Amino acid sequence: MAASTQVAQGVHRLGSRLFNYYLVEDGEALTLVDAGLPGLRSSLDETLHALGRSPGDIQAVVLTHAHGDHTGVAEALRTEAGVPVHVHRHDEELARTGRQPKRERSLVPYLRHGAAWGLLAGFARNGRSPKIGEVTTFGDGDVLDVPGRPVAVPTPGHTEGHVSFHLPDRGVVFAGDEMISRNPLTGRVGPQIMPSSLNLSSAQALASLSHLENLDAGVVLFGHGEPWQDGAAAAVESARRLGPS
Repeated sequence: MAASTQVAQGVHRLGSRLFNYYLVEDGEALTLVDAGLPGLRSSLDETLHALGRSPGDIQAVVLTHAHGDHTGVAEALRTEAGVPVHVHRHDEELARTGRQPKRERSLVPYLRHGAAWGLLAGFARNGRSPKIGEVTTFGDGDVLDVPGRPVAVPTPGHTEGHVSFHLPDRGVVFAGDEMISRNPLTGRVGPQIMPSSLNLSSAQALASLSHLENLDAGVVLFGHGEPWQDGAAAAVESARRLGPS
């Protein structure tokens, strides 16, 4: 993937083939949605340079959840440029400590898939994300007072405090890891929930899809996989049809 790709009005996709994060323009101000892994910082810096911007123009980092492949450059931006980091209150401890609760299934059965080894290699190449020293928390349904004014849509299941972010005026929803369009462990394509070994509760993740299906969003953006241009309802239908993995 190039340094960035504009995937919606004023929305740039950053990261790599395996790990996505996003930069949102709102006038002269910017919001970073998720924060990739530390080794993916270059795609952010190159995009800022191309836009004639600097890290100081980023007014907020907003996290769909606090797993390490979504928090990578957040602490660096917080300490280097004073950028506040926002996370749902139920993921606050995960963001500050990195302590992972037990997931519902072992990773071992997935190691028969080449995609799983590719994911592990991607983590190894791009470094371990540091804990975040200070966060600002929000709750379900809050409209965050940051550039773009994303609405926090509760979508727990992958983590306890997972949210998706809706930009109603742009018809965009950032699904984070509530849905992905490429399964990072099996390689299966199409909108779907994350594999069971990466979820706290796949049943809860499936139930959370109901919070997305009626959103006015033609574009769905994922933490893993290509953008979806056929609307939130169709993405949810695909995730339900494909089911857990």
